Amino acid sequence: MSKKIEIAELSSWPIENIDRPLIIGGPCSAETEEQVLETARGIKAAGIPIFRAGIWKPRTRPNSFEGIGAQGLIWLQKVKAETGMLTATEVANAKHVELALGAGVDILWIGARTTVNPFAVQEIADALRGHDIPVLVKNPINPDLELWIGAIERLSAVGLTKLAAIHRGFSTYQKLKYRNDPQWQIPIEMKRRLPNLPMFCDPSHITGDRAYLEEVTQKSMDLNYEGLIIESHCKPEEAWSDAKQQLTPKSLEELLANLVLRDPEADNEVINNTLGELRHLIDDFDQKLLELLENRMQVAKTIGHYKKENNITVLQNKRWGQILEKSLENGKKKGFSEQFINNLFKAIHQESINQQEDIMNS
Repeated sequence: MSKKIEIAELSSWPIENIDRPLIIGGPCSAETEEQVLETARGIKAAGIPIFRAGIWKPRTRPNSFEGIGAQGLIWLQKVKAETGMLTATEVANAKHVELALGAGVDILWIGARTTVNPFAVQEIADALRGHDIPVLVKNPINPDLELWIGAIERLSAVGLTKLAAIHRGFSTYQKLKYRNDPQWQIPIEMKRRLPNLPMFCDPSHITGDRAYLEEVTQKSMDLNYEGLIIESHCKPEEAWSDAKQQLTPKSLEELLANLVLRDPEADNEVINNTLGELRHLIDDFDQKLLELLENRMQVAKTIGHYKKENNITVLQNKRWGQILEKSLENGKKKGFSEQFINNLFKAIHQESINQQEDIMNS
């Protein structure tokens, strides 16, 4: 059994007057000293307390811009001296940690491509042992919650407590609206497992397109995320990396001003009583759903016995195709999304197969 993870509250971070959401803003990449300082001045004017810039950029393919390197740390020092903002950057190995700490970087984050590698995360954790610095961990590129939690555990094991997670979406082979599939249920489960862990949303990497930033940012606030990390560039159209998803500091300021922030709980007895009654109805429906599923599985088991007695395969693709097609049609009429019906009935069908395979092999 792993050691309990101790998570410090955001109020313990070296930031004065933390409001929700806590914003980290700045360019995808530090490109030139002029670009970094000009963007930082805009970020400061927008009232954002933390300036981010990628110094080392892990890219999918070689021969693309992979970051300016250590000289960019000097520019971050100048940002801090001129604006008073805290600075943040990504680290991918122990050498990055050593250089960033030496340059006085205030906050570090571990990128999605690094989170997937426990050896790399452990190397970073060992390099951070004894340093009381906030560290944020992006979700791995693949939808693997255990890997994400494992990275948090490795950092916790060396004594770090100022920890947070960054939800940046998950890679998918499908052509979707967004660059990365949010799969909101995964960070929701992360918060259920680690309720004290602050959750930041990275709408820049989820969307890959500034046109969708506002809708994803608002959704993260509706899901009670504590912070945002958003890419902003003084001249987004000229950015050396991820130009399409960055926006100017002024546009970022406007986006944040338009956010609707809602309370996680109502401070009103009447409202809470009404919500309690409605939640009781939900509980009743959930119980009935489980009873219906139990009855459905009993029929599936009966079919499984009949198939075994008559030497029939568990799976009939034609029958499954008919079930899914009919369910999608009926679900659409009832106002459900295609993705929801797909996921629901595929899960039910898989459990039916599992039950029948147990019968076949018993």
